[in-house]
Amino acid sequence: MLSYRHAFHAGNHADVLKHLLLVQLIHYLKQKDKPFWVIDTHAGAGLYELESGYATKLNEYEAGIGRLWSRPDLPAPLAEYVDLVRQLNPDGKLRLYPGSPWLALHAMREQDRLRLFELHSSDARHLEENFKDAGRRVTVAASDGFAGLKALLPPPPRRGLILIDPSYELREDYQHVLHALRDNLPRFPTGLYALWHPQLTRTESTQLPDKLKRLAGKNWLHVALTVRTPAAEGIGMHGSGMFIVNPPWTLHAMLKEIMPYLVKTLGQDDGAEFILEQQID
Repeated sequence: MLSYRHAFHAGNHADVLKHLLLVQLIHYLKQKDKPFWVIDTHAGAGLYELESGYATKLNEYEAGIGRLWSRPDLPAPLAEYVDLVRQLNPDGKLRLYPGSPWLALHAMREQDRLRLFELHSSDARHLEENFKDAGRRVTVAASDGFAGLKALLPPPPRRGLILIDPSYELREDYQHVLHALRDNLPRFPTGLYALWHPQLTRTESTQLPDKLKRLAGKNWLHVALTVRTPAAEGIGMHGSGMFIVNPPWTLHAMLKEIMPYLVKTLGQDDGAEFILEQQID
């Protein structure tokens, strides 16, 4: 996990799905005047350069945010997400991509709070630098988000969004995600939990959504975007998903309209497809 740098993958298809959902979930929380917290267990550096450094090694953003950047036909939720990215690129050229912390902060209100964890020492330093002017609204902890989550729940306003998105480079991360939901959902049962997962051919990856369903109780939504046929040799990520506990009741209908557009726009071959399923009490 400590070797992982999200800058290699910034702005890719997985970021598009994750950040689209993040912005929409925050908009949902803003419908009530009462403040809320957003807790990000694996915050990364918070901001990424696309024309230099790690991002240029793979240029994954070209098949992600890059495919949406100049389209005139974006559905409204996607346009809201892309407009936030445009705030970082006012001249219209895509040079910078925001991580989840930046998007969350700029989608939130003044009275809301952002709590960030990042264990990688270099990324934690970048994260602190990127949010040094945010004041009391943002707290950065250079530590393990899985371990630190327990102490923050339930958040003081009793309203919050918990984003859990490790790299899954270590097989143990799959169990850590399951334990995080199992241990913290009883502590904060009304919270919004958003858990990202990769689509890989390994067994731990294919089994994770069903295991999350068994832990989540009666209110959950699972959406996944597959952008290509899995490689014959089983290497690489062919898609990703988001598992939402206590989802907004309007989310399913919104995604039912958005996901075909994402399949068409971000799909790389005939294997592109989406999954959308939910259980609501």
